[in-house]
Amino acid sequence: MQFAKAAPEVYKAMISLDAAARKGLDPALAELVKTRASQLNHCAFCIDMHTKDARAAGESEERLYLLNAWEEAGDLYTEKEQAALALTEAVTVLTDGFVPDEVYERAAKHFEERELAQLIALILTINAWNRIGVTTRMTPGVYKPNV
Repeated sequence: MQFAKAAPEVYKAMISLDAAARKGLDPALAELVKTRASQLNHCAFCIDMHTKDARAAGESEERLYLLNAWEEAGDLYTEKEQAALALTEAVTVLTDGFVPDEVYERAAKHFEERELAQLIALILTINAWNRIGVTTRMTPGVYKPNV
């Protein structure tokens, strides 16, 4: 299915939501968050897209390769990035039906309230995109970043 053609109003709303969610966030951090959520959701199209965008923005191969093991990667990721990745995992998986207080508090220590709200919006948005990508069987490999 070509979702954008089948549901153009929803697609346009998602594009607007995505743009709004990114505002005020570091673009490199946003790509790490989007890639990590996409890994957790097994969305091959989004993993392909966001690793390409991250590379185009100057992200290192090493950090992209180790992203799914970020907790074991030592100081390769900053404390702020680690807090964002922990929040990404907690919001994406919701294994206990909620985000643990310690994960939220960790993120709140590194992000001002407005920035934290933007981060949460970004995580919610990429999870929605992942669900669209996985459900409609979007094919990885065709995306080209705007450089």
